[in-house]
Amino acid sequence: GVLIFIDDYFNCLTVGSVMRPLTDSKKVSRVKLAYLIDATAAPVCMIAPISSWAAAVSGCVDSTQYTGLQLFVKAIPFNFYSLLTLVFVVAISLMGFDYGKMSGFEIKAEHGDLIGNTEGVTSCEEVPATERGRVLDLIFPVIVLIIACVIGLIYAGGFFGGACSGDFIAAFANTDAFVGLPWGGIIALVLTVIYLVARKVLSFKEAMACVPKGFVAMVPPIIILTLAVSLKAMINSLGADVYVYNLMFAASEWLYSMLPAVIFVVACILAFASGTSWGTFGILIPIVTAVFPADSTLLIIGISACCAGAVCGDHCSPISDTTIMASAGAQCLHLDHVSTQLPYAVTVAIVSFVGFIVAGFVQNVLITWLVGAALLLGILLFLRARERKKEA
Repeated sequence: GVLIFIDDYFNCLTVGSVMRPLTDSKKVSRVKLAYLIDATAAPVCMIAPISSWAAAVSGCVDSTQYTGLQLFVKAIPFNFYSLLTLVFVVAISLMGFDYGKMSGFEIKAEHGDLIGNTEGVTSCEEVPATERGRVLDLIFPVIVLIIACVIGLIYAGGFFGGACSGDFIAAFANTDAFVGLPWGGIIALVLTVIYLVARKVLSFKEAMACVPKGFVAMVPPIIILTLAVSLKAMINSLGADVYVYNLMFAASEWLYSMLPAVIFVVACILAFASGTSWGTFGILIPIVTAVFPADSTLLIIGISACCAGAVCGDHCSPISDTTIMASAGAQCLHLDHVSTQLPYAVTVAIVSFVGFIVAGFVQNVLITWLVGAALLLGILLFLRARERKKEA
């Protein structure tokens, strides 16, 4: 999940398809897999300079002394939610416990019930195993997919003879993921079919039969996404951006050092209600660049707070496209994924909120990280002790 940082859609579906058979064999519940997919999708894209998310943030930055990409890179160390989510995933895995509804699903998984409620879950029929299969047959398609998607993204950004000819960074900042990623996927699909047929792992007929099976598995997420996009359009039509703009400028007059924490909360609420991180960037980043001086550390912290809050709200929202894709990748019930992920996301959000309060006053990334790491570790130790007491 961390290695596939190009785009969150690409991450969710690829990691889910590749890792689901492995986690099933190790009796890891599907909702836990969905959380791991979601926790290494948007947060990783949000701290990767070469990603469609970096391009989205860069495109919203205007009238500062930094370019959009420079400001994005400078904001990465202060992006507490994204970075702490990765720390949280590793910590909770090493400490070996779960809490909230996730704990119940993990107990069921130990007894063979990996999915829980199967109503509304569409699973594709697995292709029978073959003795001709090798590890390379798994690695090759994933590598080809990554390379093809990168080429597709920079092609859409004008790297090959367009406005950004020869400039990799500019092409990525100018790309259109809705054009580049489908092209990358189609090229990878064709090359993978050729490779598997040439290796005689699958016949051409078997390879082609996998295409409609994959589409059938994606029908429920496509329907949910369509309805979610309709809701987002309605919220934007009601003038949410104007309301938030006025609210933030009113708050900036008397909450200056606290403003990064306020931006984080507003971004969380906005992304949760609308289900879109990118829409949140478009609303809040112009406000942040207008409120803070162009050469101030608070500007960088404010951009980080906006990005972190957008990812947090995106994680918690049941209508978020990334959340929908994560449950599709893990093939579990969408609402089960939302309800099990929420306590984990809220835990990291609380620590991040405290981190942005500290950052707003001290404006030092090292001190803020020490406070945040200590608080997160303390919360996890407390939760583990409580869960063990329950088990006893």
